[in-house]
Amino acid sequence: MQLSKSEEELMNILWKQKKAFMKDLLDAYPEPKPATTTVATLLKRMSDKGFIDYKSLGRSREYFPLVKKKDYFSKHVNGLIKNFFNDSASQFASFFTQETNLTKNELEELKRLIDQEIQKK
Repeated sequence: MQLSKSEEELMNILWKQKKAFMKDLLDAYPEPKPATTTVATLLKRMSDKGFIDYKSLGRSREYFPLVKKKDYFSKHVNGLIKNFFNDSASQFASFFTQETNLTKNELEELKRLIDQEIQKK
């Protein structure tokens, strides 16, 4: 299952804070802040999708993620490679390196990371 753009934005806040009350989540948004009811709706949808849960503490709820950020984005990127690059990591890498205007230093860092992964295999 996938998050909408607004759910992803809220999920990023929750990943960063690890656990948070509604007030903490609202405070983390930049101006203009969304309405409390909007955030509550997003939280409900994210809970229904199995991305978050909460602990009831009195009349308040403390929300926390059930899905790790790395796991979510790993699945997202793998789906992107499968759907848009014929399941070819090399086609994805070619597109990524040509279309993102990376500097020479950034390309060298990517090469270093790839070389490290090759050494592990």
